[in-house]
Amino acid sequence: MIAIPSRGLQRIVLYTAALGLVAAGAGAHPATDSRRIEFPNVGNYQTLVCDFHQHTVFSDGSVWPNIRVQEAERDGLDAIAVTDHLEYQPHASDIPHPDRNRGFVIATEAAAKTKVLVLRGAEVTRAMPPGHCNAIFLQDVNGLLVEDPLAAFREAARQGAFVFWNHPSWIKQTPDGVARLTPLHEQLLNEGLIQGIEVMNEHEFSDESLQLALDRNLTIMGNSDIHGLIDWAHDVPAGGHRPVTLVFAQERSEAALKEALLARRTAVWFTNTLVGRAEWLDPLLAASLQLTSSRYLPDTSVLELVITNRSDADFILRNASSYRLHLHADVLEAKAHQQLKILVKPIQRSPRVVVAFEVLNAVTAPGVHPTIAFAAEVPELTTPAAN
Repeated sequence: MIAIPSRGLQRIVLYTAALGLVAAGAGAHPATDSRRIEFPNVGNYQTLVCDFHQHTVFSDGSVWPNIRVQEAERDGLDAIAVTDHLEYQPHASDIPHPDRNRGFVIATEAAAKTKVLVLRGAEVTRAMPPGHCNAIFLQDVNGLLVEDPLAAFREAARQGAFVFWNHPSWIKQTPDGVARLTPLHEQLLNEGLIQGIEVMNEHEFSDESLQLALDRNLTIMGNSDIHGLIDWAHDVPAGGHRPVTLVFAQERSEAALKEALLARRTAVWFTNTLVGRAEWLDPLLAASLQLTSSRYLPDTSVLELVITNRSDADFILRNASSYRLHLHADVLEAKAHQQLKILVKPIQRSPRVVVAFEVLNAVTAPGVHPTIAFAAEVPELTTPAAN
């Protein structure tokens, strides 16, 4: 797990729970399968778990496309994209395939009896600039097989694709590991030919990519870029998980996914860290961490809070309130799908106490973490017994 030192506090997410009105454990659900990725819905949107960057033997991957579907089903994914390299074909002599749609066709057939949506996609694989970019929601992958990279992006746009820049900080193409725009990227952005950017790819996170997403209004993406087996690459199911893009969509459909991506309603989950714009990460935290009971311990002014975690993230919380804690130091952990009991010392009993925590493994901008607040309302007070 990752804990990043704070350089600032984001706006506070606030919830209330009146004693006796919300039962302890309400809204919690045990994870039915430790490897299935589960996050609660956000408002009127469904939280769809997606991996939009995967490879098969039809480029430089090691598995047949149906394996990608089987892995996705076991991980509880709602959607995947098969994005084999267009130009890089190391297995071509063993598996010739003049039709670059073939991997998508096989994956779609394999997914027919599952709930996994398979999106048609491809990775435009060029030297820097522009580097590597994924195009998804394509109609015909073969149309992007052109010599001029700018022409490939324009063809993707003609087909109505959603295009995102892959691993901009990849040291094989950017030796200093710093994602930055080139004149060609500026042209692609100015023409509306790139809509998203990976802030996280496989095992790498880039602060600079996140800042580019915020500065240029790009959709925040994070994907596995898997070539081998998910289980081996990400220690699944031995406690690890694949990186995913969480998409907040109106429904579970290809059209709704595309609409949500274009509207930039996403967050990224990788190595137990959440990254996203505050407008979407804040409500996700609000849906994930809920105050389910509050009471003063008998004959004391020590306030007991029970926080229920309804997500797969083990949240790392740092006390950001003016109150001291009684059971913990200033940093504590809310484990996935479990309850956390917190004892707070407000010194005097009050009918309403607000306790705030900085979420250290959630990031809304480089070095910036959101703060979540719980408002405990305990209207029925009694006087503590005299010593």
